[in-house]
Amino acid sequence: METTELELKEIVRKKYAEIARQDPSVNAASCCGSGPTSQEVYNIMTDDYTALKGYTAEADLGLGCGLPTQFAKIKKGDVVIDLGSGAGNDCFVARHETGPEGKVIGIDFTEEMIARARQNAEARGLHNVEFRQGDIEAMPVSDAVADVVVSNCVLNLVPNKRQVFAEIFRVLKPGGHFSISDIVLNGELPDNLRQAAKMYAGCVTGAIQKDEYLALAAAAGFENLTVQKQKAIFIPDDILLEYLPATEIAHFRNSGAVVESITLFADKTGGAQKPVFEMLNTVAVSAEGACCGPDGCC
Repeated sequence: METTELELKEIVRKKYAEIARQDPSVNAASCCGSGPTSQEVYNIMTDDYTALKGYTAEADLGLGCGLPTQFAKIKKGDVVIDLGSGAGNDCFVARHETGPEGKVIGIDFTEEMIARARQNAEARGLHNVEFRQGDIEAMPVSDAVADVVVSNCVLNLVPNKRQVFAEIFRVLKPGGHFSISDIVLNGELPDNLRQAAKMYAGCVTGAIQKDEYLALAAAAGFENLTVQKQKAIFIPDDILLEYLPATEIAHFRNSGAVVESITLFADKTGGAQKPVFEMLNTVAVSAEGACCGPDGCC
């Protein structure tokens, strides 16, 4: 029986409530911080935040798959919204860029994450960083309030990604932009892994094809789509064995299917929507060397 959107959301909510209560070192050894713990001694998805100004170790739960705030072109005085703000790490990095004259709003639908993030902000006296509990498919934010939207490994957890992109477009000011790190696919996952609702909370099952992801952003009205960074993600065998027999793991390894982390940037310019194929044909190559478009990536 197929898992419904509401059931998937509840799986994610429960898992991230558990993560909010546990030690960050437990998260770092798992898939996107929330899958079954791997015995491999390395981090699967997260990038190193420690060199970024504003980094807060207590707020870093090891849940990300990129560094969107590094690429987000945040300026002094900006209003920034972070989707799926967790314990607040990206918000605190963003706040360093906005300065005290700006404002940062973190949105998360897990009560335990909101409580932890607020404690972190209050302990540092950051009065222009606010955390709101809510669903990013229906953000508790008015229209056209943000200069920048960031998010780190969160949209893959949301069943209705089309609605999230529509909401990002709604809350951005004309001329605003987003920078989002997320997990996408090139090629098909094995059926058992793709249908594993538990792995939805682990970021992999909820990922969609890269071309489809870009198409959703374009269809929402965004322009100047640019893949700022991308990297392949290796899922250790001890995680895959929870869902696949060893023979299927070998087949998956040889299939050419790739799980990737990408950081996508786009502008809300004139606001007029264009045909999806036209937008995809203009996806740009960033300085990081990414090259993505309707025919895939090189």
